[in-house]
Amino acid sequence: MIRLALLLLALASPARAEEIVLGLSRDQVAITATFDGSDILIFGAVHREAPPPVNADPLEVVVTVAGPSETAVVHRKERRAGIWVNTDPVTIKGAPTFYAVATTGPLDDVLGITEDLRLAISTSRAIRAAGNRAFETADHVAALVRIREAQGVYRLQEGAVDLDRETLFRTALALPADLVAGNYTTRIFLTRGGKVINSYETVIGVRKVGIERWMFDFAQERAPLYGLLSLVLAIAAGWAASAAFAGWRR
Repeated sequence: MIRLALLLLALASPARAEEIVLGLSRDQVAITATFDGSDILIFGAVHREAPPPVNADPLEVVVTVAGPSETAVVHRKERRAGIWVNTDPVTIKGAPTFYAVATTGPLDDVLGITEDLRLAISTSRAIRAAGNRAFETADHVAALVRIREAQGVYRLQEGAVDLDRETLFRTALALPADLVAGNYTTRIFLTRGGKVINSYETVIGVRKVGIERWMFDFAQERAPLYGLLSLVLAIAAGWAASAAFAGWRR
């Protein structure tokens, strides 16, 4: 009788959830004097101990990469006396310096609104999740997203994640040349029917090395001396250019 009860309990227990096994082509990016951008390959597999339920919604994958956050000030442009001026400044906290979203399909199809609100996956939700009041900043957040999308630092790459037989997935994200040093948080979400069924988070470190690192540390630790040295170098460069030009005219 006890064995029968245990067997029925085992049959009634749900199969282990689908889980992400992640890989990265690199987990560190070095910024040097000749750095002109980098590609990060994000790949992985879906681990499961049983096949998905029959007639289940197709599996989808969403990948996000967020750079270090900063405070941004966004203005509204208005025409006054025939001149365009900045008005209504709004400070937006926690705006990522870089944010990319890659998916297996249209974002609205693979991710439900409720899940986006809960996990702050889309770009605008990620910004608002930093403590900005939506009723005050909705238009300004949208404007910030448009500006940074035009700059190439905010990206939505729908259909950029390849998913093979609902088991293996991969995508490549291009990091721009003007990367801000810091930790880049990478999140991967598995969804079915717009609901997140599993997620995984890791960090890609971006660090300055060589002369770039020395100059960065020097500017941070000895700002007055760095400013004075920059002024001296600028004057010396101007004098050298003037002397060369005068010699050429002779």
